[in-house]
Amino acid sequence: MIEIKNKQIIIDGKPVLITCGEIHYYRLDKSDWQDRLNKLKETGCNAVATYVPWLWHEPVEGQFDFTGKTRPETDLAGFIDLCTENGFYFFVRPGPFIMAEMKNEGLPYWVYEKHPEIIPVGWDESEPTTPTVDYLAPGFLQEVRKYYEKVMEVVTPRIYPNGGKIIAFQLDNEIGMLSWVSNTPDLTDNVLNDLSNWLSERYGDNISDRYPFSVEESAERNAAFRSPKEEYAAQLLKDLGYYMRYRFAKYIAILREYAEEFGVKDIPFVVNIHGTGGGRGFTYPIGISQLYETYNQGPGYISGSDIYFGDLDMKTFQDLYIINGLMEAVHNEDQPLTSVEFNCGDGNFGETLGERYDPSAADFKFRMCLAQGNRLINYYLFAGGKNARLHTLVDDGNDRIASTGERHGFAAPIGPEGDYNYTFPRMSRVNQSVMAVSDKLARMNEERDEVSFAFIPDYYMTEYRYPKSEVMREILSNIEANRGAGVWEIMGRAMLLNGYRFTAVDVQNKPLDVTKTPVLALPSARYMDSAIQEKLVNYLKTGGKILLYGEVPLFDMEGKDCTLLAEALGVSYKGISRDGHGNYLSIYGDNWASAQPEIRSGFVQRFEVGPNVTPIFRVYGSDDVCGFESEVGNGRAIVIASFYRCDLPFFKTALERLGSRAKLTHDYPHHGIFMTSTVDTEDERFLHLLNLDGFDKEFNVYEDGKALLGGRKLLLQSKDGVMLPMNLAVGNVKIIYATAEITGVSADYIDFRLTQVEDVIAFERGTKILPSADYVIEENEELMLVRSKKHAKVDDVLRVLMG
Repeated sequence: MIEIKNKQIIIDGKPVLITCGEIHYYRLDKSDWQDRLNKLKETGCNAVATYVPWLWHEPVEGQFDFTGKTRPETDLAGFIDLCTENGFYFFVRPGPFIMAEMKNEGLPYWVYEKHPEIIPVGWDESEPTTPTVDYLAPGFLQEVRKYYEKVMEVVTPRIYPNGGKIIAFQLDNEIGMLSWVSNTPDLTDNVLNDLSNWLSERYGDNISDRYPFSVEESAERNAAFRSPKEEYAAQLLKDLGYYMRYRFAKYIAILREYAEEFGVKDIPFVVNIHGTGGGRGFTYPIGISQLYETYNQGPGYISGSDIYFGDLDMKTFQDLYIINGLMEAVHNEDQPLTSVEFNCGDGNFGETLGERYDPSAADFKFRMCLAQGNRLINYYLFAGGKNARLHTLVDDGNDRIASTGERHGFAAPIGPEGDYNYTFPRMSRVNQSVMAVSDKLARMNEERDEVSFAFIPDYYMTEYRYPKSEVMREILSNIEANRGAGVWEIMGRAMLLNGYRFTAVDVQNKPLDVTKTPVLALPSARYMDSAIQEKLVNYLKTGGKILLYGEVPLFDMEGKDCTLLAEALGVSYKGISRDGHGNYLSIYGDNWASAQPEIRSGFVQRFEVGPNVTPIFRVYGSDDVCGFESEVGNGRAIVIASFYRCDLPFFKTALERLGSRAKLTHDYPHHGIFMTSTVDTEDERFLHLLNLDGFDKEFNVYEDGKALLGGRKLLLQSKDGVMLPMNLAVGNVKIIYATAEITGVSADYIDFRLTQVEDVIAFERGTKILPSADYVIEENEELMLVRSKKHAKVDDVLRVLMG
């Protein structure tokens, strides 16, 4: 029995942590399957994941092969059974879209040829530049149902409730991504008919107030939607985004219906979220915005992230932390975080040798995801392979199943020929450490401070824009300028480097409760829905505290005047100023921020302020207010309506003025350390630390001002991460704290990875520990101490023998 409960994956009553390796059976000779599984065992992973490409298994309509009768590598049944024999769980990902660099993203050619009506029509009736389809086209769904029926003949007998090892089933892949990146919003006749019906149900008789044309089916209506006029462009921007969310949710529900019709039940259905790009996470919430209605429409769904940025370092670390928080914000109370495409390997995707990830890349991202509550991680791609020729040649330059040439996955930890990549040892090391204590991590949650990051899904509903619309451009450019890069790079990074541990809250669609969210870090644009502004005002009046970075909203999301929040804050808008050639726009501190140095700023919003408002930043030359603190009812807001630097003391002061204090701190004089902690219901804990820089750092860690780890300084090595146990029961003993990381547990010993010149493992007093030449045992009135004789940089393996 598999349950999704309390943000955990529970199998037969026990919380389980799943770590998978993605192995594409269809890209490997069947004789190599066991070798790749052996290499996966070396990492300590407990599951295998794979796509199932429709293109591979039904190259000709009606001619299915899942058992190897045409090619040995079509034997999906044999691959799943082999994984089961090797003791792995299985995560199946049958599409119909799978991406994975496959031709047509994994769809058979004959589907497009048989159903040309499924090919999208874009803005101004343009042709699509990607092989996406109209997901809800009757012809497409008819073929998908037939495909699912045949896939389920293999999958259904092998799901966990039926005695097999398949524990999760992904529905499609990266839904909506292709239309977003190509700005082609699938405007087929079928879609426009459905959109029109949706609009009529939503607006009724008022629809004519929004659209100056009849939404009844006609060439005129289709042209009006495909080439919108400025008078209704803002309305269409909003409505099209909302409709697409509804459409994607409907599509997922249909796929699940097909899967259940053919027997796949009582295992999680996974929806994959896309969006990282260019090595950063700024656009990832677009995927969340597109798809959050898909996995929130009923029980049994979980969402999974795509984590595709390289090194986790001082530039990117806050991206992953915020991404995980935003996903949690839209989940229900039971849904856990998962990552179903967790990028690993060396980054050399184009075989140009122009990208080379540090060995810490997968290690750091894995540690952060686990600390934030991810319960399933799928290393993608674990093993490379080869792209076979298509069953029927298409004369497209290589006639292979994929676009990457003969070899595929050349950046993976295990290359196409089965060789080990330099990233394999570090990835394997951290995975083994985690799996040694996976029973603990599977039920732990991150401890949080009293501040949350605000998520407004509509700020990321920007994937479709009519290229000729100035109205859309103005709204979207302002939202994009304020929602991500600046606030993530400044406010989000400052919060983390100051030691704040936080999640996010969906302030658009969920209640905003002062008792649960006493302080809110709010990215804000000039445009904000009136209902959200009103919610924020009520939150402030009832005692909520807000740190606003960006712009005070002046309009709703359709560009209509809306200053509810500004009025509550006690300010009135004067104008904006920007720097430029020969204009070094600068701001300086005032009142409690008067010690802040004058800095150059690229943009400011200027305000007149009322009597309950304290200016904290002013514009040099005019002395106009561009930052302030306001009393609103029982609450308070600190507003930074300009670009401001990542000044750690300033943001710490601001948050503390709002009543939020970071409980975990360190005394290292510089930044570059990420830290958080996790805890279970028995008060067992791990302290998670990352050194984001390429040099060693020595410091003490404090909690509420009290030194942890017995007051011992930690030496956190260059680009290293540690997960240190505190009050952790291991078998029949309890570890009070340790400067070393657990890597293995048995009845007779506990293995550790050493991290210090002299590591100390503190056990509960009275613990029976057998002597060893590798350590010294000391007992005092409170603890049994094991002091390692090994220097971690010389030999970092220690086995403590238990009596």
